[in-house]
Amino acid sequence: MVKSTGAQYVILGHSERREYYKETPEILKEKVLLAQKNDLKVIFCIGESLEEREAGKQNEVVKAELEGSVFNLSEEDFRKIVIAYEPIWAIGTGKTATAEQAEEIHAYIRSIIAEKYGQAVADDTTILYGGSCKASNAPELFAKPDIDGGLIGGASLKAADFKGIIDAFK
Repeated sequence: MVKSTGAQYVILGHSERREYYKETPEILKEKVLLAQKNDLKVIFCIGESLEEREAGKQNEVVKAELEGSVFNLSEEDFRKIVIAYEPIWAIGTGKTATAEQAEEIHAYIRSIIAEKYGQAVADDTTILYGGSCKASNAPELFAKPDIDGGLIGGASLKAADFKGIIDAFK
């Protein structure tokens, strides 16, 4: 159905779908395969809750989410995946990860991709930041070497706010 609308991308693994619809790694693995079978580009969301962050388990959480749903793919198919790191604790809460916190986890994500698929694949993988990115923090976030862009939510609803993010990316 998604493909029939003319869409080229699909977001899978979003925290709200995981929480409210109980989407498990197994379900997401099937959805990723189905999306790719239908020539859709997958933006795959990963990220930890506030409780997991405070317990220092963010690396463990994102690694398990990748291993459970996309690390089964061949290198060729994994190259078609865009990763979006969304710290659940920073979405709609008023809390935002610092650029340093975001860079640290993005670098970690890139390192585990390198362990699985090699450094060339890791370097070529797009990793977006999706935790309350806005015009005021976008320049600092986008300046980090492992943050390749943003998965923008609420800030995309007002043209002036969204333009500020776009301008920060240029």
